[in-house]
Amino acid sequence: MERKAVATAEARLSHNGDSRFQRLPDLIARLVPDAITASVMLVLGMLGVALALGNSPTRILDAYHQGLWMLLQFTMQMTLIIVLSSALAATPILRRGVAALARIPQTPKQFVALAFLGCGIASYVYWGLGYALGPMMAIFFAAEAERRGIAVDFPYLLGVTYAGQALWQYGMSSSAPLLVASRGHFLQDVIGIVPLSTTIWSPAAITHEITYAVAAIVTACLLLPRRCRWLSEFPEACALSKEPDPAPAGDRNALSFAERMEISPVVGIAMSVLLASWLFDHFLVKHLGHDLNSLNATLLLLTFFLFRNVKRFVKAIEQSVGRSWAVIVLYHLYAGIAGLIQFTNVGERVAQLAASISTAATFPLIAAVSGSVFACFIPSSGGLWTVQGFVTVKTAMAVGVSVQRGMLALGVGDHMGNFLTPFWYVVVAGIARVDFRLFFGYGFLFAGVWFVIGVLAFTFLPC
Repeated sequence: MERKAVATAEARLSHNGDSRFQRLPDLIARLVPDAITASVMLVLGMLGVALALGNSPTRILDAYHQGLWMLLQFTMQMTLIIVLSSALAATPILRRGVAALARIPQTPKQFVALAFLGCGIASYVYWGLGYALGPMMAIFFAAEAERRGIAVDFPYLLGVTYAGQALWQYGMSSSAPLLVASRGHFLQDVIGIVPLSTTIWSPAAITHEITYAVAAIVTACLLLPRRCRWLSEFPEACALSKEPDPAPAGDRNALSFAERMEISPVVGIAMSVLLASWLFDHFLVKHLGHDLNSLNATLLLLTFFLFRNVKRFVKAIEQSVGRSWAVIVLYHLYAGIAGLIQFTNVGERVAQLAASISTAATFPLIAAVSGSVFACFIPSSGGLWTVQGFVTVKTAMAVGVSVQRGMLALGVGDHMGNFLTPFWYVVVAGIARVDFRLFFGYGFLFAGVWFVIGVLAFTFLPC
């Protein structure tokens, strides 16, 4: 209790200093509209550009219609990633794992470093898992720190785990690289199938991930705030750190045959075996690469297996579905924009303009900057690639660099949008049950680190 009193006093003294991180984020939060509004504005803007470049209304409408529904499969794939990852994060075994991890650190800096690494590794494996587990890691770590009287600011932990989530950008679930590694993607006629060994597993991408992780952890430890807002000051978030009361077992003899099947592990095991067989055939028999379908099959397998029965699985899925509503609608709006770019002369003209002001040396920087601007209005990696992919690959070809270099540099800008705008902060805050403004400003501490390392890596390293 004495430590809490000291931390509270320090919070009052340091409040004015810490608030400097919040001014620019607050301004952006007031100026940048929600994702739906922003996407409609982009559609209207692109219509105006297409008309200004001499496209007839008929051609424009045909291009918009051609693009509007070309991402139906991709939309469902991304929806499943969000839903299954969120459900997977709610499994008892992962909750216990996070709680065990939280007992390892002994100092505030160790709490910060391990929280970053834990969330970063989860995000590298599956981005949706990182977004679902990150807030839980912050909550469990803050709860353990408070239990032991170690002053670790809970909102700062949320900011640190949010920074760790950036490692998904070049991880195993990276949207654009997985999309272009899949057969039938919308740019296949232009660039063919692009193997992951040349994108997320290239020397540039791997070096970037390691360098950013080290630099971000050092930054987080050096800028650890003196103020400490304990988890108990946020009752709704604090409640998530407690084990839920077990449901009453009930009388199995009173259950119908259908109800017994719902709670039987046999159904879950059977589905897990079937999915494992599909993955075995995909990777070891057909020797196919990792793509969005294999990612979702793996998530589905893990979720079925860890929940053990259909009833728990269905309950978790029902609670997770609400978080995917934006993707279901937004990707079709982005696809319409992509159609206007790809099937009118807009894409070619913009690519020519970009090539005229770019060289092989400056193109990664220009791609990262343009990606940052668009990402402020398109809070989705797959959506950003849908809108900017055609122009990026055409410009890369024109200036004489690989398509992979352009794609990876665009990813730098993509995550700058995640750092600078509130969309994904709101998602994380919703999971943690706090106001996103509590940790929004801390993202700006890591945005500069991410951008500088990314531009250097994808300008000078092999990819």
